[in-house]
Amino acid sequence: MIVVYGIKENLNPIKAKLSDVIQSCLNSEIGLPEDKRAHRFMLMAKEDFYYPDGRSNAYTVIEINMMEGRTVETKKALIKSLFSTIECELGISPIDVEITIKEQPAHCWGFRGMTGDEAKDLKYQVNV
Repeated sequence: MIVVYGIKENLNPIKAKLSDVIQSCLNSEIGLPEDKRAHRFMLMAKEDFYYPDGRSNAYTVIEINMMEGRTVETKKALIKSLFSTIECELGISPIDVEITIKEQPAHCWGFRGMTGDEAKDLKYQVNV
């Protein structure tokens, strides 16, 4: 699951395109299928979103929650792909993007009535 935080006035007009960009990077870098899109946008009023000096109103935080198993190289490639593609497609500078990958063991995930370690029919590989 992906959670994206940003200022409502800036993020709302581009959220569909940003969702497409994020999913495209997830597809190409970790092999996540298109139909596994689970994105949540947390649109905030400017007065409720504090961010570091030197950032613009385009400052966007992306949290990626996934089962552990991807290599360091794969996760770094995903982060770098997100930075470059977001800048190219949406014009948001990497200085205005913060990305965090949060991993949990498969047994800590629950979906379709089972835990992640019980799921044997995933259409994608976790250990990449």
